[in-house]
Amino acid sequence: MHESLEKIELHIISKVRELRLNKGISQTNLSHSIGKGTTFVSDIEAPSKKAKYNVIHLNLIAKALDCSPKDFWPEKPL
Repeated sequence: MHESLEKIELHIISKVRELRLNKGISQTNLSHSIGKGTTFVSDIEAPSKKAKYNVIHLNLIAKALDCSPKDFWPEKPL
């Protein structure tokens, strides 16, 4: 899964996915809520893709999920 991504990137993708699922929000709905195309989130969550979030995406996602951007980050460096 995402062999070319760093551990920190994988962690953040996983946390966004976890929080999104806990809130019952689809990939498509989250993509649209942050002003992106239909497949934006699914491309990032797909194991075969190299796509990743940037800090602006994470800020918009935090607003959409009603959480803090720091909720996506690990407590200690990876």
